[in-house]
Amino acid sequence: MKPDAATFIRPVEFPKSASRPVVTPLSPSVVYASDSPDMLDDQYNGKLSGFTYAREGHPNGQALSQILNRLEATENGIVTGSGMAAVSSAVMAILSTGDHIIAGDQLYGRSLRLMSEELPRLGISTTLANASSSDDIAQAIKPNTKMVLIEGISNPTLRVADFHGISSICKEAGIILAVDNTFTTPKVFQPLKHGADIVIHSVTKLLAGHSDVTLGYVVAKDSALNKRIYDFAVTTGLTASPFDCWLAERGLLTFDLRFEKAQKNAENLADALATHPKIARVLYPMRKDHPDHELAKKHFKGNGCNMVSFELTNKTRAAANLFTQCLEGIAFAPTLGDVGTTLSHPVSSSHRSMEALDRERNGISEGFFRVSVGLETPEDLILAFKKALDQM
Repeated sequence: MKPDAATFIRPVEFPKSASRPVVTPLSPSVVYASDSPDMLDDQYNGKLSGFTYAREGHPNGQALSQILNRLEATENGIVTGSGMAAVSSAVMAILSTGDHIIAGDQLYGRSLRLMSEELPRLGISTTLANASSSDDIAQAIKPNTKMVLIEGISNPTLRVADFHGISSICKEAGIILAVDNTFTTPKVFQPLKHGADIVIHSVTKLLAGHSDVTLGYVVAKDSALNKRIYDFAVTTGLTASPFDCWLAERGLLTFDLRFEKAQKNAENLADALATHPKIARVLYPMRKDHPDHELAKKHFKGNGCNMVSFELTNKTRAAANLFTQCLEGIAFAPTLGDVGTTLSHPVSSSHRSMEALDRERNGISEGFFRVSVGLETPEDLILAFKKALDQM
């Protein structure tokens, strides 16, 4: 007598169809059933393509990574649960006790905390250096230096890295160069084509673009390094959610359009803010008064991206509080890359763990703000900032 299939919990396969879905299906399944132990072995050994357990990969993660691979002109990229998961897996999968890493001195706050707190705890020494100067990077190299980590455009001070100089130094010294390309995006710069060994993204930001996913992406040019990063990410559970991957794929479909609009808005806002008497300075890479303007022109081919930073003439916390309270229609929130413009205050958010003297040394005062420019009508966006400044 055959068992009644109706009494089993999951006897039905996904419905088959001669046609295919236009939209990538969401696949939340944690696990995938195989026919036999031999079949499962073949999947783990790479003889047979397929999914086994979602921590090790799933269809939505693969669909997203294929798009990101294409944007970065590479293959086999790894999607992680956050941008910092991508940074951490790139660094910690490769470095060991006794190794030394050089990092840009104006990285994102959590990346700086990784350098100052977590890596030294594991016996990995760190040195921070000015990534806008390849000479400064070269002077920081030690016999045990194994990696250099930089951002294409630094967060939040928008300094531009000397890619070509640093990549040449790393290549000559046999040092791995990892580039966080989040602010730049592959629309502006593709690090692997310019000597980088590893490229990293916080997909959470402009790539996904709607402030509704938390994801990262990392890929190494060398397949052995890439495998080490993948194994570390899987072992430590830095897994991306299928739903977040599905949302990010949808967001990426409009990435080019969103980037162009946000970048144009950023150019207009930067120029408008620079003329206001209550603004001490504006940072935007395509402005001639930016300290790295020549580097930006050389690397970015006229693109300044969508981020603008500025400093109030009154550099006090009271002035910062007043400005955020006067600014209407703009979210004061520690994020970037959304379709809507957001304002953030590094002293109270991303760089709050830095010593005050270190922040001041990097030009981050209480009056310093970072703007992630969105898709609003430019006239309305500029008017909102001018009204807030005028009310202070």
